[in-house]
Amino acid sequence: MMVMRRRASIPARINIVGEHTDYMGGLALPFASQLRLTLTATSSEATTGDSTVVALWEAAGGWPAHLHVESEIPIGAGMSSSAALCLAVVLCARGSIDSMDACLEAQRIEQTVLETPCGLLDQMAMMHAQRGRTTLIDFSSNEVESHPLPADWHFKLIDSGVRRKLGETDFGRSAGDSVLQAHALKENQRVKAALRAKAPELGVLLNESHASLIGIGVSHPDVDGLVTQLQTTPGVLGARMMGGGFGGMILVLVDHPNALPEHPLVVASQGGFLEEFLE
Repeated sequence: MMVMRRRASIPARINIVGEHTDYMGGLALPFASQLRLTLTATSSEATTGDSTVVALWEAAGGWPAHLHVESEIPIGAGMSSSAALCLAVVLCARGSIDSMDACLEAQRIEQTVLETPCGLLDQMAMMHAQRGRTTLIDFSSNEVESHPLPADWHFKLIDSGVRRKLGETDFGRSAGDSVLQAHALKENQRVKAALRAKAPELGVLLNESHASLIGIGVSHPDVDGLVTQLQTTPGVLGARMMGGGFGGMILVLVDHPNALPEHPLVVASQGGFLEEFLE
């Protein structure tokens, strides 16, 4: 009996600037990191695996399979492990599918099964990423543009140690509409400025972005303290909380790869992809 196996590999996304703009029809400038999640789906008589993965699989219309997940992406750290899992499920379940359709379906099952009120930043960043490049996303039209990652932009991640589940926070409801609109307007301006920024200028934009995230109520005092400390550390050009908020990773722009030597550089990796095997 022939066995079909599909394997989806999805990267964690790094969002340089443009946070909490996707559901406001704004702009973002992400790229994919070298950290990845892999889902292997092997045809079987019945669907087996982790209960959450099985629930997502069934919501995506998956076929009877044994589901196995391996992930380097930390959970609840602002690197969108849940979006990566949902995209992997969709790719394995559907096989050949348009990239944007995959993003929309992954968003749907994440909202339905995981009850996360997510936008499309994570999914689009992961699917449209290219090695060594950033992706400009315009959420008013879902159009994307690829741009080379400048040679003087060196990023590192610092784990704040604060974890959260977006479904258990005030994600998307922490500020009034006027405050969110003002934030999104400024973030859009920062994204546009980033496209032509040298590293020192980008550092200022990151610092401004973090201050704006505090203003819309999605930050955390422990994270803010660490961000302030990093922003004044020699070799650091800028730092901000990354992701939906309430904890997770801090994105740090350094002036040289050897700055903060205990932390590795983040490498711009390829986007999500699917492999299929018949055995």
